[in-house]
Amino acid sequence: MDFALNEEHTAYAESVARFAQDKLKDGALARAHAPQYPWETAALLAEQGLLGIAFSEADGGQGGTLMHAVLAIQQVALVCPKSADIVQAGNFGPVRTFVEYATPAQKARFLPGILAGQKLISLGMSEPDAGSAVTELKTSARRDGEHYVINGSKVFSTHSPDAELFLIYVRFGPGVGGIGSVLIEKGTPGFQVGEPSNFMNGERWAPLFFDECRIPLENVLLGPGGFKKQISGFNVERLGNASRALALGRHAFNLAREHAMLRKQFGRELCEFQGLQWKFADMFMKLEQAQLLLYRAALEGEHALPSAQSTAMAKLACNVAGWEVSNEAMQIMGGTGFSQECLVEYCVRRTRGWMIAGGSIEILKNRIAEGIFERSFPQRLLPIS
Repeated sequence: MDFALNEEHTAYAESVARFAQDKLKDGALARAHAPQYPWETAALLAEQGLLGIAFSEADGGQGGTLMHAVLAIQQVALVCPKSADIVQAGNFGPVRTFVEYATPAQKARFLPGILAGQKLISLGMSEPDAGSAVTELKTSARRDGEHYVINGSKVFSTHSPDAELFLIYVRFGPGVGGIGSVLIEKGTPGFQVGEPSNFMNGERWAPLFFDECRIPLENVLLGPGGFKKQISGFNVERLGNASRALALGRHAFNLAREHAMLRKQFGRELCEFQGLQWKFADMFMKLEQAQLLLYRAALEGEHALPSAQSTAMAKLACNVAGWEVSNEAMQIMGGTGFSQECLVEYCVRRTRGWMIAGGSIEILKNRIAEGIFERSFPQRLLPIS
């Protein structure tokens, strides 16, 4: 059993790393703290072929694999953490579910702008009363002739202030079997994007409101019964989350390592203190362990969508490792790490958010337990008989 990347994967990762060093290193700190979506950088990444990496060439993609996409997002994040968000949006986010299940007409209409880095697609899944309990969503889709009428609201949608296309989870009918999804463009009558709010990590989100919003039948992505397919596509989005979390932990680790080799206290370099040596050993182990679980899930998804079990384990391991390592790196670097003049504090804030977004670590543990015992453990309160 070989745990190393093959020659082709290694060469690809090195080529992305060189591009990131040449084109993204300068300005990385400024990008991290800018609230605006970095459209110019998105166009640059698109020109480099870093959007649609694992999509077929027929769809306008690069014809690569999920492993290529994982390698790319990590190499970009190691140099410019904010730019990795663009790689996420163009490979792992709702665009992946869209590409997996959209009709040829839908792809021709929306995909070219997304893969050119000119447009964004945002996911509307969470609601005020349906976060982790996503199957309890209330946003409804009612058939009316040649249209569907959408009513409801969504919260916490990534890129919602900047997106032009929204993939919205809706309820066509009762139960899980009644859940599907539709595509709604910004500016559609009855659809309103609310005032933006800020997350702790600096990202903005805006509530989405649907009031008798009419869309044509051809804007249905997955009709009734499409929920399981949507979640299968969402597993890939979780791997993008996991890849960035781990890469930002490694980014902070690298900065702390350099700091420990240069900074002197009490007449000695910090790396000479045994207490810090143990910290670095623990940090490195966490990163390497999580990396192996991530690679396993990515390789499992080389020719199909990765399993929910492998995805859950990879995301859990990467989320925890990324957060713990970046937080420890900030402690090692003291005031320097805590300052916004250094990207370590940014890595701490971003990795903390990913332990909630895309499936909280508690929900992931529930999913892993279901795989262990080969049975479902419903969290819903059962009625008293």
